[in-house]
Amino acid sequence: MFIKKKERQQNAVLKRENAKKYKMGMGDIAFNIINYLVFIIIMLLCIFPFYYLFINTISSNELVRLGRIQLFPRDIHFENYIQVFKINGILEAFVVSVARTVLGTIWTVGGSAFLGYLMTKQEMWLRKVWYRLILITMYFSAGLIPWFINMKNLGFLDNFWVYVIPGLVSPYNMILVKTFIEGLPPSLEESAMLDGAGYVRSFVSVVMPLIRPILATLCIFSAVGQWNSFTDTMMLMPSGNYQTLQYLLYKYQREAESLATLIRNTQDANAIASAVTKQTSLSVQMTVAMVVTLPILLVYPYFQRYFVKGITIGAVKG
Repeated sequence: MFIKKKERQQNAVLKRENAKKYKMGMGDIAFNIINYLVFIIIMLLCIFPFYYLFINTISSNELVRLGRIQLFPRDIHFENYIQVFKINGILEAFVVSVARTVLGTIWTVGGSAFLGYLMTKQEMWLRKVWYRLILITMYFSAGLIPWFINMKNLGFLDNFWVYVIPGLVSPYNMILVKTFIEGLPPSLEESAMLDGAGYVRSFVSVVMPLIRPILATLCIFSAVGQWNSFTDTMMLMPSGNYQTLQYLLYKYQREAESLATLIRNTQDANAIASAVTKQTSLSVQMTVAMVVTLPILLVYPYFQRYFVKGITIGAVKG
């Protein structure tokens, strides 16, 4: 009983000492307030474009056309989303975009991570030569026309796998993984090797669990790049197969007026009679843009917690 009472007294003393040690003065309080305000303002500036886009897609289309929607939605409706999802080909494009993003991200991250792991092995045959050859591709390119001819000769025209296979290795991603792995204790992998594990088993069982922050960072880079890409669709899909959402957004932005007319012609009489839900070129543009942007916005926060740790540790050799 006496010992417990003494421990409580010691804990109370430690708490008072810590409180005195970390007691903030007026200058510290003012700095924190200003710091929070600055970051809140930056956060609002980043969020507002998406918020403004969203409230314009659910407000009266006539008020949007007149520019009367500023901070809050008016005459809320969701007819724009219902009609946009009825556009011919948009659901197929959504499936293609999701498929290329998932498969392309797994392919790129896995290939770049394993190659980066191999580049840390001194016993790899001509390791320095291969490393320098890969780095050269970061700075020099044959150009657009040779790239197109190469894709055509490889049989990638009108082929879904053009979204996945050519991106197997990213030199920048490989460098990040290589630098990250070089900062790990080599004894962990050596113990696995002594137990009979090969390079693949050692990479999968030992290294990959330790490099999850950098892998999550690469997932962000790859997923955002895959989701936002549309030039490869424009150049490598001449027959119109495997179109992505971003390409449809690009196409519909140019054809928004004719598309809005088409949607108005397919709406029923009640919808046409209402100026609130009557489709305009601006409502079509904003709604398609929101549909294209929303999925990647929902995925990004999940990986955000790994981003800072992965990019800082992977950028500097530990």
